[in-house]
Amino acid sequence: MGWQVLKRRIIPIELLWGDRLVKTRAFTAPRDVGDPVKSSKVYSDQDADELVLLHIDRGERSIHRLVDALKRIAEHCFVPLTVGGGISKVEHAEMLFEAGADKVLLNSIAYRDPQLISAISQRYGRQAVVIGIDVRIEQGTPVLFSDRGCQRETVRLSEHIGAMVVAGAGELMVQSIDRDGVMGGYDLDLLGQVVSCSPLPVIAAAGAGHFLHLKEAFEAGVDAVACGSLFNFGDNNPLRAKAFLKNHGIPLKRV
Repeated sequence: MGWQVLKRRIIPIELLWGDRLVKTRAFTAPRDVGDPVKSSKVYSDQDADELVLLHIDRGERSIHRLVDALKRIAEHCFVPLTVGGGISKVEHAEMLFEAGADKVLLNSIAYRDPQLISAISQRYGRQAVVIGIDVRIEQGTPVLFSDRGCQRETVRLSEHIGAMVVAGAGELMVQSIDRDGVMGGYDLDLLGQVVSCSPLPVIAAAGAGHFLHLKEAFEAGVDAVACGSLFNFGDNNPLRAKAFLKNHGIPLKRV
């Protein structure tokens, strides 16, 4: 496909709650991990390929808090920014792009209004649209959830991916809800299923606890790894991750 990404990417993922960054465990129990501007600048200086910023505070559904945080971050962060949380119309995406976003991430709304994906893709290009897919494994079967893991969806994983491709998405970010914050490794079986049925680049999220987990995910076929706890809890950073992966022959976007 013409939009296929060949070089592998390291992407810190930041969760915005109010004016602070948090880290969750299985999408619950948010724990404060710092200031969004300072953290984003550090990641930028540490050679992160991109950043993902997600507004997960459902008590504050206004897009304006996310826009305000993004404006402050964009002044100090010089890597591509993927931003999501509460986007429900094209005007929201427009506000985020104007504030400094390079891509927008849609998740819950993608189940209800795939035409929104098409509208954003047609205006900004499909490379600017990332679809978040949150999954639990139940009796060996991937089950999709929206609304921060609270709303069970009936569509099958492969069907949802196909619909997102048709709608105009340019990339997928797949999270295992049960592995979020556990640091026990990515769900490699899940990632393999997604890669096998997706013509789009795939970002693995939820589960990284050490650099070997990143290597395993890349060997499973993903194009990028999104890391939260790995960089929040421990003396790890994108520069060290890249050095480890380079030594193992993983082709990186920048080294």
